[in-house]
Amino acid sequence: MDYMRPATALPVAPAAPGATSGEQKLHFLDYWRIIRIRKLIILAVFLLVVTVVTAVTFALTPRYSSTVRMIVQKDLFDLDVMRQSGGDNDIIFFNTQIALMKSREILEAVIKQLKLNDVYARRERVPELTVEVAFDILNANVEAVSDRNTQLVSLTVLDSDKALAADIANRIATVYKDYRAQFREQKERSGLDTLKSQLKEMQADVGAAQTNLDQLRIKLGIPMDSANTAMFPVQTVAAAQIGRLEQELSTTKQAYTRLSTMVQGLIDTPSEELPQRLVAASPGSYQELATLNSQFNGAELRRSTLNPDYGPEHPDVKKVVIALAKLNEQINREVAANMKALKSRVEEESSVIKTTEQNIAELREKQSKEVNKYQPFVVAQRDLANRERMRDLLQMQIMQEEVGAKMGSSRAVFVTDRAIPGMRPVKPSKKINVALGCVFGLLLGVGLAFFIEYLDTSVKTIDDVEQALGTAVLGVIPQNVTALFKEGPDSPHAEAYRVLRTNILFSRKDPGARTMTVVSGGAGEGKSTTIFNLATVFAQNGARVLIVDSDLRRPSLHKILGVSNAMGLTNYLLRQNKMEEVVQTTPVPGLDFLPSGKLPSSSVGVLNSAAMREFVQEVRSRYDFVFFDSPPIMGVSDASILAAEVDMAILVVQYRKYPQQMTLRAKQMVEKIGGKDRLLGVVLNNINISQDSYYYYYSGYYYDYYSKSKDSESDSDKPAKDKDSSGKASVELKKKY
Repeated sequence: MDYMRPATALPVAPAAPGATSGEQKLHFLDYWRIIRIRKLIILAVFLLVVTVVTAVTFALTPRYSSTVRMIVQKDLFDLDVMRQSGGDNDIIFFNTQIALMKSREILEAVIKQLKLNDVYARRERVPELTVEVAFDILNANVEAVSDRNTQLVSLTVLDSDKALAADIANRIATVYKDYRAQFREQKERSGLDTLKSQLKEMQADVGAAQTNLDQLRIKLGIPMDSANTAMFPVQTVAAAQIGRLEQELSTTKQAYTRLSTMVQGLIDTPSEELPQRLVAASPGSYQELATLNSQFNGAELRRSTLNPDYGPEHPDVKKVVIALAKLNEQINREVAANMKALKSRVEEESSVIKTTEQNIAELREKQSKEVNKYQPFVVAQRDLANRERMRDLLQMQIMQEEVGAKMGSSRAVFVTDRAIPGMRPVKPSKKINVALGCVFGLLLGVGLAFFIEYLDTSVKTIDDVEQALGTAVLGVIPQNVTALFKEGPDSPHAEAYRVLRTNILFSRKDPGARTMTVVSGGAGEGKSTTIFNLATVFAQNGARVLIVDSDLRRPSLHKILGVSNAMGLTNYLLRQNKMEEVVQTTPVPGLDFLPSGKLPSSSVGVLNSAAMREFVQEVRSRYDFVFFDSPPIMGVSDASILAAEVDMAILVVQYRKYPQQMTLRAKQMVEKIGGKDRLLGVVLNNINISQDSYYYYYSGYYYDYYSKSKDSESDSDKPAKDKDSSGKASVELKKKY
């Protein structure tokens, strides 16, 4: 009989790109998986927050707003109007006025006029409220803002009484307007008195300065012209002479520069070229030298014509030579005389320049002395002009202040739109509050879900098992699994156990290993259901299987089959009954069942006995596979004893129930007793496939397959089942022997 079939390998979740074996990066789908799993928490928090926000919003007293709009300007003809105009100063001005509208002086005046302390006292249901408390209430409900790039200021008042809100806004505008007027009047009176006092002092200073100027004019003998302007004749003559001499000096310097440059050029000229250069420099001034040069050139020409025919001793040649020597001597004398004359002219021009500069310096010194003489008069005249100008400006300011006082300061504040009662409440904004409650509730729910997930250290994925326990996962069992023999052979849950059976067969080291127990770290992890269904699929595959309810603490397998637990394993181990009397058959062909029997006072002594070891050897020889149910391994020693007696053990871990440390401790206890080879692996139980898409690829497609198969079957094709009078399939159990 062949019990082996091809193993269906469990697919491994793909690692995120760049993830290492020790640490994997979270994918977006991992976050979505957490949201799906914790959706009830998210929904509960969301509904709670939205409900509370909605209830509070509808319970709040509705409040109405009324707005008065005013044009706020600076006071006309203000002394500081120039200094407080433009740029940041305008922003400071409007911020100051907005703060003034909400100041204690303004609001307390409004409270007293409208008796708001009594109104607020009735609302608060107290005997009375002080003005200070009423101010705090009113100040919290008043808001003033300036419209950008305008002189408009909007003042808004909130109140549960819409008519009272309008009255308060209008009254604040009126009180503020009156305050500005009173402040302006006080400032004007104080400013005018100060300005007039300063004007009297300034007029006295101007009179004294005028008297001092007249005395200096008489003392210095300064005449006055028709425009009553002082005349300084000495200064005028000196200035004219200095101007004329400076012009002559400029002309002389130009002539000196040209002449000295020419003389220097002639001095640097070779002697044989000097006569021609001198004539060329000034052709009209050196006619005699030009004539001698012409005669010399003619004699040179005659001599050159005689040389080819006559010798040096010829009379004509001698005559020409004598003439040339004589002309050369005359030319040298003429050149020397002319050069001497030019040098004399240069010296004369230099002397004229020095004399002119000396005259100019003397005139300047004379003029400076005259200026110093009249300097006190000039200073006094300038001081008088400054004082008169300051007096005139002060008089103009006084005139502006007087005109501004006559116009009144009410023009600085204009009410453009009076406040009217609001048509509908502005607070609380039900739509906005509910919308914010929805957003906040959703964020809080998601945050709480992730926080709970962070605190949850239980086993969630196959990777958790493999990384924390270092053990392979043999199978993944879905949620809400019952006994397979009740669900039928085509149950969608059966394939998960078939995969588990195949992986167990391939994982065992010894092909002759036949006895197995299923352990768990804590109670309620589905250990009994897992071992019963696993025995069922082994039997359905043709093996002779015995399942023993060896959980002597809380036996449960007999409840699955619906049989009595009065006789079983304990009766056999205590030699009260034979094996043929305690082993029962089940509705599954090839599957026998041994109940736990009457529970002893101490199960440890029963299981850890020679009779128990003999029993294990006996059933190993009679059956192909024997499965032993056991209590949780943590806290009691029964499971440890069973794990030591059997050939194989698997660890059942319920999805998201116990911490990983507890599961790790259970795995270590099994390995400590029977070695690492005895523990084949881990079974993840109670997985919610519909919520956790991570496990859909492990087991979910079997549900789709079987569901479609069942839906496609017609009622006529379904095999008839025997049912009892209650409509349930009947289960008949009988003794095996």
